[in-house]
Amino acid sequence: MKIFKLSKYITIITSFLIFVTFLDIIIAKSLYHPLIYPYKFLSWLITTNSTSAQTTNNPASKMTVSTKNRMVVTTQHEATKVGIQILNQGGNAIDAAVAIGYALAVTDPCCGNLGGGGFMLIRLANGKEIFINFREKAPLAATPNMYLDKQGKVITDRSRKGYLAVGVPGTVKGLDYALNQYGTLSREQVISPSIQLAEKGFILTEGDIRILKLNEKKFTQSNVAAIFLKNGKTTYQVGDRLIQKDLAKTLKLISQNGSDVFYNGEIAQKVVQASQENQGILSLKDFQQYSITEQEPLRCNYRGYKVISSPPPGGGTTLCQMLNILEGYNLKKLGFHTPQNLHLMLSAMLYAYAYRNIYLGDPKFVNIPLDILLSKEYAEQIRTKILPNKARNPEELYQPILQPEGTNTTHYSVVDKDGNAVAVTYTINSNFGAAVIASDTGFLLNNEMDDFTSKPGEANQFSLIQGNPNLIEPQKQPLSSMSPTILTKNGQLFLVTGSPGGSTIPTTILQVITNLVDHQMNLEQAVNSSRIHYQGLPNAVLNEPNGLNDTTIQKLSEMGYKINPFYNWGAAESILIDPEKDLIYGVNDQRKPAGQALD
Repeated sequence: MKIFKLSKYITIITSFLIFVTFLDIIIAKSLYHPLIYPYKFLSWLITTNSTSAQTTNNPASKMTVSTKNRMVVTTQHEATKVGIQILNQGGNAIDAAVAIGYALAVTDPCCGNLGGGGFMLIRLANGKEIFINFREKAPLAATPNMYLDKQGKVITDRSRKGYLAVGVPGTVKGLDYALNQYGTLSREQVISPSIQLAEKGFILTEGDIRILKLNEKKFTQSNVAAIFLKNGKTTYQVGDRLIQKDLAKTLKLISQNGSDVFYNGEIAQKVVQASQENQGILSLKDFQQYSITEQEPLRCNYRGYKVISSPPPGGGTTLCQMLNILEGYNLKKLGFHTPQNLHLMLSAMLYAYAYRNIYLGDPKFVNIPLDILLSKEYAEQIRTKILPNKARNPEELYQPILQPEGTNTTHYSVVDKDGNAVAVTYTINSNFGAAVIASDTGFLLNNEMDDFTSKPGEANQFSLIQGNPNLIEPQKQPLSSMSPTILTKNGQLFLVTGSPGGSTIPTTILQVITNLVDHQMNLEQAVNSSRIHYQGLPNAVLNEPNGLNDTTIQKLSEMGYKINPFYNWGAAESILIDPEKDLIYGVNDQRKPAGQALD
């Protein structure tokens, strides 16, 4: 009898332990479950030197890969493989970056694109730095009041859905220009893998299905439903193959004819016809007159590191202003995420975003005092205005006119064996853009027009107020937060980074940099440490759940900050070069649960 009872107790205890273990696994997985982090930026990383690749000293991590050779970090594993394939064929980092841009349009359609725009930052092995601006532009027929009714009220969704929301896309011209100017392979070579992915399809993972399910309500246009719903009607399942025949045809046309077919040929004609048949304003002249810009990157210095980033209308100015302000403080001595450290970080964010919204816009339309905004003297003046242990009322600084792009953005980084480095951030704004596809083209069009000011003082789709510097004008580019960034030290490549995430992009990159430089973290720690974001208005500090302890939150609250949880952080896809160890490290951001490091 006693033996029976003992056996019974052992069975109960064993069952309980199994249950607890199972529960622990479920909880651990749920911390970064796609339902909590709904925007899918699949973060995959591959290194090509399998004999030397190894994980870092952190035994719990599979997110970091190191190599003596080259590195590719993208937001989707198939696109990463394409980048590696191009490098293996003898291509350079620019060839790989262009190939990845096309591949993401196939494998990550919520984010990658042909119908959007973005920025490419290049640092060649010889030290030359190049910035290519292929941001979307407002159509020639665009007007400041095009989204208002007769009473002057904003018509909800007109700037967000359908063809009237579409800006003139720049991605294809930008990628083609980069390849022609700085690549080494043919257009056919770099686009061929993407044609294969579109034509033969790729297997959908849980992350792919999650993003499709979350956006099913947007798939109302028949052309969109035909691609992103199974048989045009039902939800795809994990393990299904997504085939995109029309997109393959479009990619073949670009492969054979270059960007000319997109802007002067049949692709432009199809998009314009669809726009004109559906209350849009795009014209052939819009496509024919679209041009990209190669220009000098924006530069600043932080504690001996040269920071190279995106000039206006990009987010590099905001990033450099924050760094300039913080350079006057000993962040290392204050400690990571202490209340005083956070107060200074938040203050720097507040002033940089306030001045962003007062002064910044498309430099072809707005006079921007960059020399003043980026000067160390100006940063010193700002530091004198930061109150000790007290949050400043943001309404004292500016009327909010923030207009960040949507979270449907993606970033990738590439370094090749010769030391050429590329950072690319591009977007179609909202998830799946304007949710329209012109017949027979297979690619989604952006809704970038919502990044403009529809009406001063009115909130855009992200509940943020906008103002006069960003009013709609023909051929104008909307202000952007996208900030592909490269750091060097003593003339040597140190860091290639960037992130999606709308207005949180500059603050994400800021924290990666300060984590590395001030707090001396390794790359994985710098990327994966918890983040904060503050832009003044709305007047709330965005805090990654479980990122700050209760005592710290209490002290910040006593200073006057309102702390709100925030979940949709971007993925800081980053590469770090350590010349002392002769190693290149690549990190995929843990916030994107489908990410993986491969060697």
